[in-house]
Amino acid sequence: MPEHRDVYNPLLFEIAWEVANKVGGIYTVIKTKVPVTVREFGDRYCLIGPLSYKTAPMEVEALEPPSGIIRETLETMSAHGVKYLFGRWLVEGAPYVLLFDTGSVVHKLDEWKGDLWRVAGIPSPPSDQETNEAILFGYMVTWFLGEYSAQSTESDPSPAIIAHFHEWLAGVAIPLIKKRKIDITTIFTTHATLLGRYLCAGSVDFYNNLRDFDVDHEAGKRGIYHRYCIERGAAHCSDVFTTVSHITAYESEHLLKRKPDGVLPNGLNVVKFQAVHEFQNKHALNKEKINDFVRGHFYGHYDFDLDNTVYLFTAGRYEFRNKGVDMFVEALGRLNDRLKAAKSNTTVVVFLVMPAATRSFNVEALKGQAVTKQLRETVNEIQDRIGKRIFESALRGEELDPAEFLHSEDKVLLKRRVFALKNHSLPPIVTHNMVDDGVDPIISQLRRLQLYNKSDDRVKTIFHPEFLNANNPLLGLDYEDFVRGCHLGVFPSYYEPWGYTPAECTVMGVPSITTNLSGFGCFMDENIENCEDYGIYIVDRRLKSVEESIQQLCEQMFRFCQKTRRQRINQRNRTERLSDLLDWKRMGLEYIKARQLALRRVYPESFVDDDDQLDMDAVVKKIPKPLSAPASPRIRNLVNGYFNGDDAEEDEEEEEHRILIPRKEFPALRKKGDGASREEELLREGDIMTLNKMSLEEKKQRHH
Repeated sequence: MPEHRDVYNPLLFEIAWEVANKVGGIYTVIKTKVPVTVREFGDRYCLIGPLSYKTAPMEVEALEPPSGIIRETLETMSAHGVKYLFGRWLVEGAPYVLLFDTGSVVHKLDEWKGDLWRVAGIPSPPSDQETNEAILFGYMVTWFLGEYSAQSTESDPSPAIIAHFHEWLAGVAIPLIKKRKIDITTIFTTHATLLGRYLCAGSVDFYNNLRDFDVDHEAGKRGIYHRYCIERGAAHCSDVFTTVSHITAYESEHLLKRKPDGVLPNGLNVVKFQAVHEFQNKHALNKEKINDFVRGHFYGHYDFDLDNTVYLFTAGRYEFRNKGVDMFVEALGRLNDRLKAAKSNTTVVVFLVMPAATRSFNVEALKGQAVTKQLRETVNEIQDRIGKRIFESALRGEELDPAEFLHSEDKVLLKRRVFALKNHSLPPIVTHNMVDDGVDPIISQLRRLQLYNKSDDRVKTIFHPEFLNANNPLLGLDYEDFVRGCHLGVFPSYYEPWGYTPAECTVMGVPSITTNLSGFGCFMDENIENCEDYGIYIVDRRLKSVEESIQQLCEQMFRFCQKTRRQRINQRNRTERLSDLLDWKRMGLEYIKARQLALRRVYPESFVDDDDQLDMDAVVKKIPKPLSAPASPRIRNLVNGYFNGDDAEEDEEEEEHRILIPRKEFPALRKKGDGASREEELLREGDIMTLNKMSLEEKKQRHH
């Protein structure tokens, strides 16, 4: 290894299975993080993933590799039969992307599997196709990084190389890099542990027994021992090991047997509206579209007031226990009983949006939308005719007689439409015909609790076993528009390393219920005093019993249903103000810390300052309880010290009681003296590139 590398202008390779290849949530993490990373690294940043011929043409603009080391490296690999696609990823930021075709080296699979066993002691059964693909990809990435690192030493100064790997599918390369002593620094981020997901899906008291599991035995019993070895090997061989939340860090420490060096929470690209009323208008518009669906779905039993109806929803992968759907449905049964006992006029319509095996749309559900649409069209036609009659009569100066405007044929047509709305069967609880509804856990639990959408039920349930899109003939809304139209998202997860669904709700100004076993719930609880004031309800699933947690969830939903329309508007305003807290401009700083820590561990002599360690655990400053309702513009300033508020208006009375939170310093680039304010300004603007250059110049001046 060279004694020194240029650690102030490093190269960054980010490796993940879901680069330009949407499979799950990591695709969202990588894609939304790209703009802030490109802003920091520019063309010194490249993503690496597997080549999917199905999705790549729509995701990547193919280009010739830029001249220099990367082209020479790829030409060397291509001479040995390696196929790849190099280009720009067609997302905001347009970073370089390199996708390897694992099929082009499948003839080397047995050789590489044998080498993996000899070098790292990791077994690999022949029948696991996913692991075989991961091994092929891992060896191709190691090959590329090894060649690239060797050739980069010829330049002066040679830049440091950071390789950041996400999840076990991309982690095969990390033990190989360690064993081959390739001159790069590695970071491994686990977004969930394999064993944790499997254990939680079963009937196991996971968190209370976390210290006691025989991890090798548990992994072997579930047939994932080889995958577990890859994940654990990546965690132990990386220079910096990170997770996405503190709850997953605790889990990783006991299951992977290494305490993470830091936490890298997931962020979102936050698009702020210029005025608060704009997102409230979006809520009203999309709620009206949901109202149209509800009118049709409950035709013949539409006996409740939509102005006094609250829309709740849950959405995500169909993991009945891990996502807390079992607890949610149980709490709905109790909420129904409680609202009836209180003689409440509020109706709660609950949507469960989770993909499951279906045959077709439910005929009754389609019929309801059709007859409702027919009635609306008929009423519109009659309105037009009556309008013309009124206009003509008024124009002729005749005396207006309302009884003459509605002709007999119009009355007959209306009666026919009204008779078509009669329906003696109950509104369906599921919008599709399921492949086997007898064993479906959601439907089985709804039946057990007798949540059949009866007229006297205050809680109405609609299970939609398909993800939403605007082309849906029943509920023609994209997921984002649907969320904006709802009042409350409910995600009482038992296993949720982060939780993008409640985070997306927050950014869109929709209150949500989460738990202290989800990464998002823990994050918000650490950063906000009295989360409920900001529309973040946290169910305690860590210290309370299952029964107590269900009661708490039922109580939270009941209190929300008791709110007036004005109170819900105020709460949405407060919730939306938390969006800066989840912006990648803030979350991206944690990634910077991790990269700086990795560089300092591998190249300590290349730094000209004397800071030998970075503090990955920043001091948490909580957002205080709001002083007003709705929250005043100053709350946005308190959410994150790196941002300035957009509003200048402030009540004088509140100004006197303003609680200022000190801006969090970025430890990796912490400076003493007069330059501090300038650095804070750059951090607020997210201009990491300028900040790094300024940092390097100041360090060199001090060194000389």
